[in-house]
Amino acid sequence: MSSLPRKATSIAKDAAPRRFIFLLLDRFTMLSFAGAIEPLRIANRVAGRQIYTWKLAGEGGIEATCSNGASFKLDMGLDEIDREDTLLVCGGIDIGRATTRGVTGWLRREARRGVVMGGLCTGAYSLAKAGLLEGRKATIHWENQDGFLEEFEEVKLTKSVFVIDGNRLSTAGGTASIDLMLKLIAADHGEDLANTVADQLIYSSIRTDQDTQRLSIPTRIGVRHPKLSQVIQKMENNIEDPMSPADLAEEVGMSTRQLERLFRRYLNRSPKRYYMELRLQKARNLLMQTDMSVINVALACGFASPSHFSKCYRSHYNTTPYRERGTQSGMPGIGTRLSI
Repeated sequence: MSSLPRKATSIAKDAAPRRFIFLLLDRFTMLSFAGAIEPLRIANRVAGRQIYTWKLAGEGGIEATCSNGASFKLDMGLDEIDREDTLLVCGGIDIGRATTRGVTGWLRREARRGVVMGGLCTGAYSLAKAGLLEGRKATIHWENQDGFLEEFEEVKLTKSVFVIDGNRLSTAGGTASIDLMLKLIAADHGEDLANTVADQLIYSSIRTDQDTQRLSIPTRIGVRHPKLSQVIQKMENNIEDPMSPADLAEEVGMSTRQLERLFRRYLNRSPKRYYMELRLQKARNLLMQTDMSVINVALACGFASPSHFSKCYRSHYNTTPYRERGTQSGMPGIGTRLSI
């Protein structure tokens, strides 16, 4: 690596190292974990001394395996930690199963002692399950938002890349951990150090908690047409009570026929079909991430009857909602189709 600017090393010499405890849940996401721990390592190198330390924790205290199959040796089990520590829950696939009673009990105990806590990727689910996000702002990977909203209505869920609400932190997964850690490093030791760490990571665009996690609609659909984007946004915001094509067209100042042509030209399907696919995608998320009944899933996605919902679902996914639910683990809470 290149030499480091002197200004980045101007850190108070008497500052005690800040310690992070990474709770590695079963099948956690490596990318989110690496995105959190590597900025700390680089910050130490830039500072020329140990300004951050960390330990890996997990149930059993021996080993944790992430979603890609790699295993990590743990430093500790669910032991008492220092009040000054920052505890980060590293979540991933099948977070409902990974969030055991032992984990929630430990989180509650440490929260009572005033420990700062955060959830990386799906880790916010574990904090919410322990009752530690009530009335707080939080974020979670976009794929898990539908199920999370249904299970934890008391949490103020956002679509931000990361959220800091008092002593509760959360990230949306993927590289969002980098953004959170750079924010914490800047708060601890100044913007110069954080920017130098970002340079070392070849991370040229640092995001803030005002940035949203998903790509813009034009980028997602590969089309830059303002009225098409507006219509799709309205569809996404009105899943439970679908709008008619006529109402959608009127909202953006065009005729129903013009709307039909717009969708056919750019997306090769009718507005009605595109809307149906959005609703069915949300239904699939709810079936796989929550223990909601099939009837309630149907209602939440704008279907007036379970029979119509089942017919549409089978036509699109080649299976019924009941069979889809039957392929899951049977555990309540968020299911298996989780995170990247």
